[in-house]
Amino acid sequence: MRIAIIGAGNVGGGLAASAIKAGHEVFVSAGNPASAQETADKTGATPAGSNTEAVGDADVVVLAVPGSAVADVVGELADSLTGKVVVNAANALTPDYSDLFTANTSLAESVQKQVPQARVVSALGTVFASRYADPIEGGQPVQAFMAGDDADAKATVGQLVESLGFRPVDAGSLRFARSLEEMAFLNISLNANNGWTWQSAFALVGPTTAQES
Repeated sequence: MRIAIIGAGNVGGGLAASAIKAGHEVFVSAGNPASAQETADKTGATPAGSNTEAVGDADVVVLAVPGSAVADVVGELADSLTGKVVVNAANALTPDYSDLFTANTSLAESVQKQVPQARVVSALGTVFASRYADPIEGGQPVQAFMAGDDADAKATVGQLVESLGFRPVDAGSLRFARSLEEMAFLNISLNANNGWTWQSAFALVGPTTAQES
């Protein structure tokens, strides 16, 4: 796949490295072009001169910027996102990290409302960037939960996360992005408050096949 990663921080850089390792073509952009160049040099990705340039012919566009910057970035790219699979990996954290700034919605739903012509999927936000290079726990792939309203878009994102070594878990419609963003917030809070090592991840356990009648 051709992947456009908007953001060159821990999430964007970690994802770029894993996607390149998985054989994808990766373009990375950032507000500071020097950051995109640095991430590209470290990962083997291609630096883009602008966010619009990065999106280009991308099969998947990943929003890996701070949650507070998502609306501005999406507004800038609105015309370029028509028909695109857009993955929101950002978290809607308040400046003091004490809460989410969304209420009765999710950041992913806000993106979809802002660019209704795009196909938005909430994914990768429940997985710490530190796990991108190490997606195995206890001999099993770490689960990557996804939510979205477009089945084909979710299938594409599922293929992407599986190629990175994760087990994709379809959490349902984009409405459930609210749950996924709360899960991410909980995991962040647990690690920050308890001094954990930012390696924890959620797992759905137990039978996951339909019960026979």
